[in-house]
Amino acid sequence: MNFFHIIGQLAEVDADALDRLDSRRAVFSSMRTVAKRSAQAALPVLLASYFQKAYAGTNAGDPKEVFNYALKLEYLEADFYNKMIASPLFATASAADQAAIRQISKHETSHVKLLEAVIRGIGGTTDAPVAFKTATFLSLATFGKQLEIAQLLEDTGVRAYKGRATDLMGIGDVAVTGVGTINPLQAALQIHSVEARHAAQIRGMRGQTAWISGSGDLDNADNYKGATPESNLKQAGFDLTSALGTMYSASDVAASFDEILTPKETLDLAGPLIQ
Repeated sequence: MNFFHIIGQLAEVDADALDRLDSRRAVFSSMRTVAKRSAQAALPVLLASYFQKAYAGTNAGDPKEVFNYALKLEYLEADFYNKMIASPLFATASAADQAAIRQISKHETSHVKLLEAVIRGIGGTTDAPVAFKTATFLSLATFGKQLEIAQLLEDTGVRAYKGRATDLMGIGDVAVTGVGTINPLQAALQIHSVEARHAAQIRGMRGQTAWISGSGDLDNADNYKGATPESNLKQAGFDLTSALGTMYSASDVAASFDEILTPKETLDLAGPLIQ
């Protein structure tokens, strides 16, 4: 099992992803006025300050625990997509939508296998697999309703991965038996980026923006709330409606960043969906 080969396969959905700061956000792509162009010049300084403040004083966590936390989410998502594909409602979807769901399902299965291998390789024990609650799934009467849950799962996963990233800060490379040498933070963030593209794909299939805009048809769900809700306007203490010296609306700023979910918030959301 070659870890880097798997990561390459997971990234093939969007080969130039690393060339962009955030593929889910378009708020900075329309900087047309002189004021907005001048604000661009300030971005490197602002972002440097952001990362220094965001990660200052963080302590490395136990990678086995963090990866098992991620694995539980991946188990849930993988089972959900397996149920989607096996459902008679799947035949009502367009060929393009069916192909997209099959590809996402393959990614989720790869995520599960990768995380299991890494946990075992670093001396941990994988938690028992979990499944998406059958009764809840059967209550989804249309393929469109299934896509709604898929969107909530993917967006929640993105926020959950981001919420645990700092727990992997400062952990050096780890030798994984049968895989090779990996960096835990790099591995988690590579999966995180694929989850973000899944979320964007599902949102597009539903006719929504590729990012959490605050005005989507599901954007008032609990999945977008939490101690730091998606409506947040501050990053590292900066109110970005004014900190860039230009006029970004609150909706622009809120749509520019995915906010974290804590482990408790994530498990509170996922718990009712687990069989």
